[in-house]
Amino acid sequence: MNSMIASTSFDRQRSRSSGNEILLDYRERRALEALEREAVKRQDHAEQCAVQNSAGMRIRAWEKVHQLRMPSTPFHPVLQIIAAATQLSLAEVQDEQQLRTAGRASADV
Repeated sequence: MNSMIASTSFDRQRSRSSGNEILLDYRERRALEALEREAVKRQDHAEQCAVQNSAGMRIRAWEKVHQLRMPSTPFHPVLQIIAAATQLSLAEVQDEQQLRTAGRASADV
């Protein structure tokens, strides 16, 4: 009888330790995923103001980070925010805006 109690106790302890291992594996995976998301986020932010990127690429990076599209209104207040975040002038942002508008207009024809 004592051996049966000891065996049951051992089984419970083994079960707990494997449950802890699963929990640790899950936590480690979640931590790794969080690190990967943070690295992607840093990369996306860096692309917004990378001098080697064109104005269009910087603005697309801003759109990706913020999950927004650049407004089509030429004097929309958010254009100044886009310019600051991408280290472009307001005129460069408006030029890209005009290029997109012209591209859409030619695609419609």
